[in-house]
Amino acid sequence: MTSPAPSPSAASVLDLAPVLPVVVLADAADAVPLARALVAGGLPAIEVTLRTPAALDAIRAISAGVPGAVVGAGTVISPGQVDACEAAGARFLVSPGWTEALLEAMRGSGMPFLPGVSTTSEVVTLLERGVREMKFFPAQAAGGTPYLRSLAGPLPQARFCPTGGIGPGTAPEYLALPNVGCVGGSWMVPADAVAAGDWDRVEELARAAAGLGAPVRDAGGTCR
Repeated sequence: MTSPAPSPSAASVLDLAPVLPVVVLADAADAVPLARALVAGGLPAIEVTLRTPAALDAIRAISAGVPGAVVGAGTVISPGQVDACEAAGARFLVSPGWTEALLEAMRGSGMPFLPGVSTTSEVVTLLERGVREMKFFPAQAAGGTPYLRSLAGPLPQARFCPTGGIGPGTAPEYLALPNVGCVGGSWMVPADAVAAGDWDRVEELARAAAGLGAPVRDAGGTCR
């Protein structure tokens, strides 16, 4: 029996799994087996980026064919894309940045959304508009864990999904921060594995990624 997908309205997208796979698909035929492998590995939330012509068809296929998946759309940069993603069955939206028009379109969709930020002023502006969950992008280039750690003190109400340049070696450092709910990355969906249809490898990498959420503690038991 297939487990139903968790609801992002009942739990934040940031809390569904420690890692949000960022997926780029050239062929929508790969969408369902890829999503099944990710879900089997413990990563139910999947961000399919709008970087290829196959993206909307891939979202549609996962929405209809993988009950355990919570499929969202990434690289959303226009209000028109919001409408198209909603029609395709996306359940959350992720943008690399935001404008007033895009923010209002994402809010109007009724779906959870993560607008992209890379500066303190952007974070404060979104907080003024009632948005508390955001994508921090490009994470490594924009300051990495030291930058996010510095935001936790003055802006503890903001929570982030850092994405951009993060791999299995650095993900635990981000996940140990109090203002990080999950990280985005693509290392569990390597292009060669997708091209070869090696879904067992994807599942194995997803399972390892799903295990990264445990807090890192020092010898004294302090979370770090």
